[in-house]
Amino acid sequence: MKSEKELKIRCWIDIDGRKFFGPGRAELLMMIDKNGSLSKAAKEMGMSYRKAWSMVEDMNQRGNRPYVELHKGGTKGGGAELTETGKKVLATFQKMTDKINETVEKHTNEMLGLI
Repeated sequence: MKSEKELKIRCWIDIDGRKFFGPGRAELLMMIDKNGSLSKAAKEMGMSYRKAWSMVEDMNQRGNRPYVELHKGGTKGGGAELTETGKKVLATFQKMTDKINETVEKHTNEMLGLI
């Protein structure tokens, strides 16, 4: 019987031993950028608004600068947008993740063949 082998890599950033930024938060930033709304981003991800808001607050407070600017409701309703810092962090994380995935893909067959 042949075993099914899979090589998985996940990358995230810790600050003071606590998870800070990884694939889930990157996806949240992408959805905020796409939708212009935290509630729409959360809904599209199947996440509660409260959890999404908590994640944004954590990034904004623990990062060097805020990643997301939230706008309160009004005649046009509320909204959310990435700050320049948020855009740079997201782009850099995506670029880094792409490079990691390329490297893993390049060596997967060799590695799994040894196991």
